Amino acid sequence: MLVVSAEGPGQFTSGVQLVEVYASVTDDKGNAVQGLGRDDFVVLEDGTPQQVSAFAAGDFPLSVALAIDRSFSMSGDRLAAAKSAGRLFLGALRPGDQAVLLAIGSTVDVVAPLSTDRAAQYAALSALDAFGTTGLHDAIIRAIDLTGTGSGRRALVLLSDGADRYSQASADDAVQASRTSDVMIYPIAFGRARPPLFAELAAISGGRSFHVRDARDLGPTLTTIAEDLRHQYLLGYVPSRSLATGTGQWRAIEVKVNRSGVRVRARSGYAG
Repeated sequence: MLVVSAEGPGQFTSGVQLVEVYASVTDDKGNAVQGLGRDDFVVLEDGTPQQVSAFAAGDFPLSVALAIDRSFSMSGDRLAAAKSAGRLFLGALRPGDQAVLLAIGSTVDVVAPLSTDRAAQYAALSALDAFGTTGLHDAIIRAIDLTGTGSGRRALVLLSDGADRYSQASADDAVQASRTSDVMIYPIAFGRARPPLFAELAAISGGRSFHVRDARDLGPTLTTIAEDLRHQYLLGYVPSRSLATGTGQWRAIEVKVNRSGVRVRARSGYAG
């Protein structure tokens, strides 16, 4: 979350510490709002307005984890639909975007390491078969750790049909991992219910939570997420109140846009 000073739009260099925040802006239909400038945004930290000293809009380098539930409850048509939607998502990434593919079962397996090799990722996705139970909390933490080594924006797209089963980590552990990282989380609940954890992770990280009941809606949902990741704004500011790093002190962030009929999603804060 903490980065360094900016020479110009999107050009960060060593020097003064900044806080960087990626923000997504959508209209009332959920479509990305483009063409906004620095003066359209207001950033508050712990309720105090901040001076936005760095601003960039458009495409940024992306490192994304695609984590797919392969537990036995996903076998058959459900897993086939998930794999098909995953291919659409990978195909929507830019050539330079990095992706890592995780399979969630009784263990959390990296079936394609973080890279730009789409052929290897497609092959690993096609080879996925049903196995085990859903170690959801463990998968969230593992995916956050893996994407943390990537460059640019970091995101996790998580697709699961149920609640956690037999993870070593708790839901609170997964929430804490999200709070202390800068990974945007896009959880997709595929089935009858959406775990409350999904909405919480999306709100904390600045991502977006989805609930899909019909397999035919999975592909459009993954395409929507790819579009969301393609059109974002990067805001950087030096906190007006000095920050003692390493203390774990929580700073709340709120991002607003001076336009009606739009919704802004960004991280809810960061730990110093």
